[in-house]
Amino acid sequence: MTQTKNIVLASSSPYRKELLSRILTEFKTESPDIDETPFPDEEPVEHVARLAEQKALTVSLNHPQSVVIGSDQVCVLEGKILGKPHTREKAIEQLAACSGKTINFYTSLCVMKSGKEGQDLSVVVTEVKFRDLAQNEIERYVDREQPLDCAGSFKAEGLGIALFESLSSKDPTALIGLPLITLAESLRKLNIQLI
Repeated sequence: MTQTKNIVLASSSPYRKELLSRILTEFKTESPDIDETPFPDEEPVEHVARLAEQKALTVSLNHPQSVVIGSDQVCVLEGKILGKPHTREKAIEQLAACSGKTINFYTSLCVMKSGKEGQDLSVVVTEVKFRDLAQNEIERYVDREQPLDCAGSFKAEGLGIALFESLSSKDPTALIGLPLITLAESLRKLNIQLI
């Protein structure tokens, strides 16, 4: 069994850190500090997979003897990527656009040991169907939860769940930012037992 103390999360996200702490007691975090701009004509699935791999590879250069976990996520509405809103107005605009529609979240995961030779790369899809939302309901939600740093302008782990009609995913924590079922499987492949 491999020790879990040599695991590094390639992220500065407090959401991913909290999720990883649910299954691991010892790990480090390090921001990968990469350019996340999509390439021209890059599909969302390709984009998130590339970023998870790039994050893991960048951090693994500083931690060659560690297992490095990289992850990324995009929210897609009608073929377009919705980024983090950063402002109240943009969050309200995004949620109004999602009202009554289905969006897809693509959450990538790259678990890397000793460079690319020891990597496991996957993308988990989560389908979210929004209820029909009234404008004042959207505004109250944004003011209450301040989801300005969240792709899609909501926090599914909080009040954002009340915006949905349905949610479908093989890995429920993927929507929050780190697919723990998929991650646990990747770690087991490296003989890292969580239980």
